[in-house]
Amino acid sequence: MSNLRKIVIDEIEVEVDPSLTLIQACEQAGVEIPRFCYHERLSIAGNCRMCLVEVVGGPPKPAASCAMQVKDLRPGPNGEPSVIRTNSPMVRKAREGVMEFLLINHPLDCPICDQGGECDLQDQAMAYGVDFSRYREPKRASEDLNLGPLVETHMTRCISCTRCVRFTTEVAGITQMGQTGRGEDAEITSYLNRTLDSNLQGNIIDLCPVGALVSKPYAFTARPWELTKTETIDVMDALGSNIRVDTKGREVMRILPRNHDGVNEEWISDKTRFVWDGLRRQRLDAPYIREKGRLRKATWPEALAAAAGAMKGRRVAGLVGDLAPVEAAFALKGLIEGLGGRVECRVDGAQLPAGNRAAYVGTARIEDIDSARAILLVGTNPREEAPVLNARIRKAWLRGAKLGLVGQAADLTYDYTHVGTGRDALKGLTESGFDPATDGPSLVIVGQGALTEADGAAVLAQAMRLAEATQSKFLVLHTAAARVGAMDVGCTTEGGLTAALDGAEVVFNLGADEMEIPAGPVVIYQGSHGDRGAHRADIILPAAAWTEENGLFVNTEGRPQLALRAGFPPGEAKENWAILRALSAELGATQPWDSLAALRRALVAAHPHLGAIGEVPQNDWAPLPAKAPGKGDFRPAIRDFYLTNPIARASVLMAELSALAAARRAAPLAAE
Repeated sequence: MSNLRKIVIDEIEVEVDPSLTLIQACEQAGVEIPRFCYHERLSIAGNCRMCLVEVVGGPPKPAASCAMQVKDLRPGPNGEPSVIRTNSPMVRKAREGVMEFLLINHPLDCPICDQGGECDLQDQAMAYGVDFSRYREPKRASEDLNLGPLVETHMTRCISCTRCVRFTTEVAGITQMGQTGRGEDAEITSYLNRTLDSNLQGNIIDLCPVGALVSKPYAFTARPWELTKTETIDVMDALGSNIRVDTKGREVMRILPRNHDGVNEEWISDKTRFVWDGLRRQRLDAPYIREKGRLRKATWPEALAAAAGAMKGRRVAGLVGDLAPVEAAFALKGLIEGLGGRVECRVDGAQLPAGNRAAYVGTARIEDIDSARAILLVGTNPREEAPVLNARIRKAWLRGAKLGLVGQAADLTYDYTHVGTGRDALKGLTESGFDPATDGPSLVIVGQGALTEADGAAVLAQAMRLAEATQSKFLVLHTAAARVGAMDVGCTTEGGLTAALDGAEVVFNLGADEMEIPAGPVVIYQGSHGDRGAHRADIILPAAAWTEENGLFVNTEGRPQLALRAGFPPGEAKENWAILRALSAELGATQPWDSLAALRRALVAAHPHLGAIGEVPQNDWAPLPAKAPGKGDFRPAIRDFYLTNPIARASVLMAELSALAAARRAAPLAAE
């Protein structure tokens, strides 16, 4: 028996779930309802009154469709379906009245407002506003807030929809914003004039339906209709958030989130959103060759000939960095192994087993967090390593999930049971047969902090045993966007990084900037920024950043996703795969593809699951052989959230945020 309820919306008969609100039912029927305060991922406030509809047979006044459920509707006198009208004279008059009240104090800032062209108030004023004002009294003004270097405030424009307050409280998990005062004196403010302490705060810019909260770095630089919009994938962490990159000419002007319920919902971290200024600075835009201890500019033929000359007849090791697309890793593996060399992508020393996808990816999907009743975090701080994933864990906690942490205690924005700080606590859980004590699904999430020591494989085996014993799903939380894809194509060496570099006379470094290469070997560096890898290099081959080439990235749950080119690399920099193809010709071992499409065909032929874009493959459970881990605590995988890769380290804004975070941690407490 169906529990759907039949209702009539503007003469369209639909069957909907009775628990839906009227605004959701109208959306299912294809009827658009204007709104300012309602947002489907936030709690219902019901305070803007823009979504008023007429309920036939109900009260003789319009009803707020966001705050009324379908099950609250009364049927007709003879049991007929309830009738809702969204465009009747009563509704239009009510909405026009609401709009007039909203515009009473709203300044005429549209020509100088950054929200112009994508403003909900502008759009709805076109439909429900009048062309004159009856208001003659002085307009109210409010003082602007200092929320930090990311969000610029113009509080006189605020319409008190409270979306920002609800987001920071419910999703980001901070309690620094709220509404004070009553009546005309009511205003949104930050308590005690504090700046926002969250790495998700930039999302309130998207949520604000007017120009009260806008992006401070983007302010006054472009209008939305001037921008070219490209849908792509984020690489600042391994979550694979879906994003939109907006460019003006050759420059990236801003980065916005795209909705993907299975990955990032519609949120992104502040590093993802504001790192774009790092794409302009410290770029490698020409090849370089080191002569007599100094780097000099060279031409591409010179640099490729020098690189080929250095590699021929010598023991070569290839390193795959954290931001390299799968195609580049696949091409590098073919090139280096064709010369008898070894390739390694676990440049942070993570003890991840090659070939066992259930052990280096897991069996869970990110969206399994939503339904989990118990979650155990092992050696991870998701608030730093994947802020959007952490918000999802917080959502599960708000729904009643129990959480446990094995690792260093930290403020994760939700309550958890701190089981212990290291290996002994994990071993104790395994031996005692840890019981999530819930009647629903459970999840074990293992972070890189647990896996980067020498006994990482033993820790991973313990965590997998624990997941198996409790019938929990298992997820490895990576910190590097390129890691899973590079492991999928086999960029691993038995014995890890040490074995790969052992005896190497030449190291081909594909964007690995998070490690020190020992003195001795000749280093060929291929990357986009003049960071640690370029400083150590003897030959530099300038490459495109992730927004400047098409590439495949596999996220932490094993989902292949396509990053599309939003602009072009600066100067003489080339796409990663094209550099490797040209080098292979110089070495006399020409790779069998002349285009990215041909390379992808070879890649998918060798690894078919990478052709299923956007799908998460099922991984066969294969537990690791049990070993005894050592002693000691798990160490954090990330020391500084804002400076984890060369693009972020080139960003002035990320440096400022890092300094602010350090100052906040060191702030003395008053002895009261």
